[in-house]
Amino acid sequence: MAKLITILMLYSLAQAISKPVAHVNVIPQGPEAVQEWFKNLPNAKEKLTKLHFYFHDIVSGKNPSAITVAQSNFTLKSPTGFGLVRMMDDALTIGPEPNSKIIGRAQGIYGSASLEEVGLLMTLNFVFTEGEYNGSTLSVLGHNPVFREYREMPIVGGSGVFRLARGVATAKTVWFNVTSGDAVVEYNVMVLHYVCK
Repeated sequence: MAKLITILMLYSLAQAISKPVAHVNVIPQGPEAVQEWFKNLPNAKEKLTKLHFYFHDIVSGKNPSAITVAQSNFTLKSPTGFGLVRMMDDALTIGPEPNSKIIGRAQGIYGSASLEEVGLLMTLNFVFTEGEYNGSTLSVLGHNPVFREYREMPIVGGSGVFRLARGVATAKTVWFNVTSGDAVVEYNVMVLHYVCK
C-alpha cells in the first residue's frame, strides 16, 4: 500500500510539473531583489487596495477543497466541533456561482477553536493567480465566528506587490449547506501596502 501511495504521489507531482505555468506578474524575487525593495521603501508610497471575491469551501463529494486532517475524541461530542482541523485549497472567484471565474486560491488551515460558538482559527494565504495581483499573496490570521453575519479577520502580511501589507478582510456567508458543510463566503478586503519604484 505504501508503494502505491508513493507511486501516485510521484505521478501527481510529474503531472503538475509538466503543466504549463500560468503567467505571473514579474515581481523581482530572491534575496537581492527583496533587499533592493527595502532599500527603496523610504521613497515608496502607501496605497489602499480594495479587493472583492468569493471563497468556495467544499468539504463534501469526490473532490473536496477542504479536508479534515485532525480531530480529537471530544470533537464529535462538541456542539461547536471543537478540535476539528481542516487543510484547504479553496477557489477564490469573482462571483458566488461555482462556475465563476477563478482568480486565486485560499490555501491554509482552519480549526474549530471555541467551546462557546462555532469559531474558527483561520491561518491562510489568499494566493492570486489572475489579473494585476497574479503571483502575489495576502496572509490572514484571525478569529472567524462563522454564524455571525459579518466577521473581521486581520491581514498580517503578504508577498509580491503586497509585501508588508496590513489590513482587514471582512467575510459574510452567502450560502451554507447544513447537511454537507459546504459554503460560499463573500470577502471584502481593505489592504494597505507599498508601491516601490
